[in-house]
Amino acid sequence: MSLKTTVAVPFRAAGSREMGEGEFVVALSLDRDWFSPDQAKRLVDVAEGRGLLVYEDDDLRATFDPTTVSVPQNFTPESDVLTEQSTFERVIDKLVAAGVDKREAVAAANERQSTVGVTLETAAILVARERGVAVADAATATRAEALDNGSDAGGDGTEGNATAGGAD
Repeated sequence: MSLKTTVAVPFRAAGSREMGEGEFVVALSLDRDWFSPDQAKRLVDVAEGRGLLVYEDDDLRATFDPTTVSVPQNFTPESDVLTEQSTFERVIDKLVAAGVDKREAVAAANERQSTVGVTLETAAILVARERGVAVADAATATRAEALDNGSDAGGDGTEGNATAGGAD
């Protein structure tokens, strides 16, 4: 995974699982010349959203052991590393990785959304759980987002259906 590898590099160089955000940004932008400072800050947001980084006492802490991540020689992050996937896309990706056809996974989520009247993200999580695919992180994120928006986790089902092409 390119994002995890990218996040691991500054921590490995520092020999620590914690560092200040400024130090992390400098490591990616000035030391490595991989990103502009603004892009490096965006990477922090994406990595935090994916559960790879957490803030602890105003420092960033890797939620994984960076020394266990294999960093290929001459590694350079992929161009899409700054792109944040939606919860729906992450759940569909997990279903596909578990052997479910992508069109089938999207169709099942759309059907569940229509019949139960929940958000598309919630519907995809329900489909994944029924098929034995672990999505606890997505469920937690979806619930937290619903609570932040002042609504329940069910939503009103008006978010619209997804298409297999739109979930790429």
